[in-house]
Amino acid sequence: MSAAKDYEVADISLADWGRMEIEIAETEMPGLMATRDEYGPVQPLRGARIAGSLHMTIQTAVLIET
Repeated sequence: MSAAKDYEVADISLADWGRMEIEIAETEMPGLMATRDEYGPVQPLRGARIAGSLHMTIQTAVLIET
């Protein structure tokens, strides 16, 4: 028995393009990248549940990965 998916990917062939777009966006967000570098290793929000309502953009993807 397989587990049900809670997501759907419309076109997985676009994954490489999406990753490239995220990497470009990271270069355009120096403040967030500095925060990621400073706090990423210690993970001060580990275990916290964070909720929000955001439009899905490339920049939102960078924020979510942070």
